[in-house]
Amino acid sequence: MFLNITFATNYSKFNTEIAAFVSAFASNGLLFGDGKRNVIKLFDLEAQKINIKSFKVPNLINKIVYKYFRKSKARRSFEFANILLENKIGTPQPIAYFENTTFLGLKDSYYISEHLECDLTYRELVEIPDFPENEIILRQFTHFSYDLHQKGIEFLDHSPGNTLIKKGFDGKYDFFLVDLNRMLFHKSMPFEVRMKNLCRLTPKKEMVAIMSNEYAKISGESEQLIFETLWKMTADFQFKFFRKKRLKKKLKFWKK
Repeated sequence: MFLNITFATNYSKFNTEIAAFVSAFASNGLLFGDGKRNVIKLFDLEAQKINIKSFKVPNLINKIVYKYFRKSKARRSFEFANILLENKIGTPQPIAYFENTTFLGLKDSYYISEHLECDLTYRELVEIPDFPENEIILRQFTHFSYDLHQKGIEFLDHSPGNTLIKKGFDGKYDFFLVDLNRMLFHKSMPFEVRMKNLCRLTPKKEMVAIMSNEYAKISGESEQLIFETLWKMTADFQFKFFRKKRLKKKLKFWKK
């Protein structure tokens, strides 16, 4: 077995401690989330809490792909986090990534980052209509998303649970992206690509209307065009999402 490890420069002094956390990952650490797909655990590194994400073991084909043809999800998460920070986009501080490989391909991989305590995620804005300062947060989030687009960053997993939100001392909100392994980077993002990037966030028409209004203010583009395009893409996404969910339910029924 071969082990590939890369540390952020300011964390290389903790390589022994972090390697021990990864080695004992199966039995140690505090489980964070449900762990149904990828497993996330929390560890204490001196006075700091860190987050170690163990990616689901890939199937045989992906084992080969992730070793010889494409970067692993852990490596992409680490590298994309650094690109975000270089562009002054919020994300938990990247610490390291580990890859265990054999001649057959990638065995398992881990992404290690700062564990960020947040006040909410975008999901709360969807699920709790009377969440305090709901519209203020939503409009500031739209500014955050527009900034991503202006910098040519297409966050492919721009979905409700993947933006952490913290309220700053000045009353403004800060936004931090997580689940970073799927991104594209452009010199510029066409209108259709930007709208598609926002269509997975909420099924609520009133939220889409607020985001469209704020996006139009920032961009100078037609509010009507933004709303009509974004709402159509949102409706299409929701239809496909629930159709897929129903199909999975039927397939699980026949397996029983």
